[in-house]
Amino acid sequence: MAGQRPRIGILTGGGDCPGLNAVIRAVVKASFMRGWDAVGFLNPAQTMELDYKAMGYLLVQGGTILGTSNRGRFAAKTGAGEVHRIPDEILREAKANVDGMGLLGLVCVGGDGSLTIAQQLFEAGVPVVGVPKTIDNDLEATVMTFGFDSAVCCATDALDRLHTTAESHSRVMVLEVMGRHAGWIAISAGISGGGDVILIPEIPFSWEKVCEAVARREKAGKRFTLVVAAEGAKPAGGSLVGRSGGADREMRLGGIGALAAAEIEKRIGKETRVCVLGHLQRGGGPTSFDRLLCTRFGTRAVQLIADKQFGRMVALKPPDTVSVPITEAIGRLKRVTVDGELVGTARALGISFGD
Repeated sequence: MAGQRPRIGILTGGGDCPGLNAVIRAVVKASFMRGWDAVGFLNPAQTMELDYKAMGYLLVQGGTILGTSNRGRFAAKTGAGEVHRIPDEILREAKANVDGMGLLGLVCVGGDGSLTIAQQLFEAGVPVVGVPKTIDNDLEATVMTFGFDSAVCCATDALDRLHTTAESHSRVMVLEVMGRHAGWIAISAGISGGGDVILIPEIPFSWEKVCEAVARREKAGKRFTLVVAAEGAKPAGGSLVGRSGGADREMRLGGIGALAAAEIEKRIGKETRVCVLGHLQRGGGPTSFDRLLCTRFGTRAVQLIADKQFGRMVALKPPDTVSVPITEAIGRLKRVTVDGELVGTARALGISFGD
């Protein structure tokens, strides 16, 4: 349309996490400084104009004003490692919508599933750039995703609080945290929060070794123990704990914390309680680290559109943000390295992984 300012689009997908609104704010403000407008996608057929003057408060606000979904006809992942091709007619419809709006580019903010969709949109001709988001920190090609630091801070605070009640009552306290098939939240919070046993998906454990760790602390005069269990952790030869998420979504993990508490109490007779942190890790505003990272990611995404560098994702490679092909980030999980420094640091402190 004659006289209309150039516009870009932005959408947020997958699970919510702290910092989504901060990315939206950065994209809108950086666009405005270039003389562009921004429009947000509430769903494939509904949009909202994003007013530059209304962005200030978004820096600290959790969630996403655009809403988010990890199911439906645009779902590309329905199981661990399972990728579905979005029907061509849906991709063509999406491209027609973007073309009809005259968008310079589309910023897709999400994790592995959402970025898998972004890659399929790019292959269909949509000018897409990606921004990596997941509290699990399990995306390849970037040192860190936004939302991860906020989730770790939440879990660390929970451990600080559980420490005092565990010590007061001489109990074993089990904290179950998110992370799906990667143990980044569990090991990072476990070390930061003074955990004694950390159970992560990357290291199969045995209940006997877990109980031995508790017994060693008892013998050393430590009458309490903090156990951090990633939701995707499982004993050697055992199965994941959870339930089916239905036909259009991945398995819902959860319950390993309760199982760990029951096994410890049954095997050694020590009073054991469990706390499932759950969606508290996803809620609330972002930490200062995540606010800065989101702002850097959002402005870099706008730069990629200006440079017509489509099919690429913003990534953190300290000290800078860079861009990488979306294909380098999707289709495989970044997991905790079993013989890496984080695990080595924990072991040097006497933390048990139950192995």
